[in-house]
Amino acid sequence: MGFGSYDESEQKDQSVDTDDDRGVSVHENDHDGEISFDSEADSDELIDQLQSMKDD
Repeated sequence: MGFGSYDESEQKDQSVDTDDDRGVSVHENDHDGEISFDSEADSDELIDQLQSMKDD
């Protein structure tokens, strides 16, 4: 079983001009801060809520 025919000449010498200066910085939006939240629910209530979400 084949994957279809293609012209082998199209597969030769594929050169791509790249400009490394225009790359994407993966560290551009790094965040070194802290996250906190306040909740009036205790651990048992949160666990029960999580379990009900899993059951759905």
